[in-house]
Amino acid sequence: MARPEFKLRYIDPIGEPPGSSTGIRMLLDGQMAFSQSSRPIRDSEFQQAQQRGFSLKQVPVAIDGLAVAVNPTLNISGLTLAQLKDIYTGKIDNWSQVGGPNLNIIPLTRPADAGGTVELFVEEILGGQAFGPNVKFVPNTTQAIRQLADNPGGIYFASAPEVVPQCTIKPVPIGRQAGEFVPPYQEPLVPPERCPKQRNQMNLQAFQQGRYPITRSLFVAIKQNGQIEQQAGEAYANLLLTVQGQELISQAGFVRIR
Repeated sequence: MARPEFKLRYIDPIGEPPGSSTGIRMLLDGQMAFSQSSRPIRDSEFQQAQQRGFSLKQVPVAIDGLAVAVNPTLNISGLTLAQLKDIYTGKIDNWSQVGGPNLNIIPLTRPADAGGTVELFVEEILGGQAFGPNVKFVPNTTQAIRQLADNPGGIYFASAPEVVPQCTIKPVPIGRQAGEFVPPYQEPLVPPERCPKQRNQMNLQAFQQGRYPITRSLFVAIKQNGQIEQQAGEAYANLLLTVQGQELISQAGFVRIR
């Protein structure tokens, strides 16, 4: 054990799904020693910490990407960021508008307050606009993947390691512009009939080099209060930044930051 004086214990939020915002709130409320986040700490959260007599620090430890998935039977070459925005704000509602079949699009998402992934999508892809009236809300990624597998017109986004290896859905190449599509998986695409013996692997190079258009840093949020919580948070972040820690991050499907 690297730091035997600390015992790591995962705490589930009560009555709500886990997510970046929930974790940071629990950290501010003193329910956790440190938290993990898939988005940067907000100014309002820094201010809340100051009001409670401490500050917050965020340490980037890994790189992640958002992957977009559709039903395996849907045949499209890829989507641009602008098309993705138009699908989720309701401007585009049929796959024929983006080079696919004449089929209604059913966009799926977790609720807007579900965590850093959805917040990042709303801010970066939708430009802060609200989801369109055609969007269906699902409580978690497991249910979304089940619905996507049963629905030829469905589309869903989530953290790339949650989407890329799945057997029952198909990840979609994404481009900043038309004709610049970058797959979140290593080509060639593994078809569903070969899965799970073979699974799609993450396109790590595209994430590391910033070629894939929807990437983000993953952080450890640490209280700066000179107490045991600060020591534990810094020990955890430092562990994830060691050679061994970065190897574990890779094994979990994320992209190492160093």
